[in-house]
Amino acid sequence: MVQLGYKLSTEEFEPQALVRQAARAEAVGFQFALISDHFHPWIDKQGHSPFVWSVLGGIAQATERLVVGTGVTCPTMRMHPAIVAHASATAAVMLPGRFFLGLGSGENLNEHILGQRWPAVNVRQEMLEEAIGVIRLLWEGGYQDHRGRYFTVENARLYTRPAEPPPIMLAAAGPRAGELAGRLGDGLIAASPDPGVVRAFEHAGGRGKPRYVEVTVCWAKDEAQARRMAREQWPIAGLPGPMSVELPLPMHFEKAGTLVDEATIAEAVVCGPDAERHIKAIRRHIDTGYDHVCVHQVGPDQEGFFRFYEREVLPQLR
Repeated sequence: MVQLGYKLSTEEFEPQALVRQAARAEAVGFQFALISDHFHPWIDKQGHSPFVWSVLGGIAQATERLVVGTGVTCPTMRMHPAIVAHASATAAVMLPGRFFLGLGSGENLNEHILGQRWPAVNVRQEMLEEAIGVIRLLWEGGYQDHRGRYFTVENARLYTRPAEPPPIMLAAAGPRAGELAGRLGDGLIAASPDPGVVRAFEHAGGRGKPRYVEVTVCWAKDEAQARRMAREQWPIAGLPGPMSVELPLPMHFEKAGTLVDEATIAEAVVCGPDAERHIKAIRRHIDTGYDHVCVHQVGPDQEGFFRFYEREVLPQLR
């Protein structure tokens, strides 16, 4: 059965607002939420980037049913996998049965800050694979040691652990990452609906596992207003190729974003108040092979979006 989720955009909102949004998403009928894990926003105009693990503690207290996952955490450079294991185990205790750990190989934007060289994609995927092993090892309990190619752990024990370890969903933007997700993950997370990623995921062992995908929208009272807001607040939706992974600073994304016009944004973002267009976009993602669709509303008017989806979109998709 398909589930619909809500994107908690840490790049756009302060932590208190994110907690309120999670509660509101639960109230209007969204079944899960993905929360981004960034050190920097994409562009300065977005203006925020709180520490996701602190925000999750607030969400745990403000919600009762909403399933929440990181979308996604990079456990290799900015945060050692042992620390991610510690943080996620605590989150799983605070959100019993309704937390999952979304992992990915990261973006230069967030991971360069400690002065390490940004590795090539094949190295990042090797690091991610080893990191997953470290996290699962520590979740087993007891004192653990690990000496691998990229990470070392000595006499580490997690005392606060959930009764059952949370699922690990792996992000993928291409077939190679899709294969890794199918082989090692408990599910798949994709930023866009790529049937090739789904095929690689399923062929590598992902058949029957959950598949998450995001759809970016910008609801406003008229389409022109929505297109302007999407262009100002989320120009990265129109950037081609691997820019989102390779550029290191918000100012670089701002410069690149000046090349993106409203027409390009309107092709990538569902803009405006036409419910049928929102529904059609969600169904297109479902038809591509995804069974969890997470809706990201761009811009400050989250309450207008919630009312619109509660009245006009969610009832037609249930």
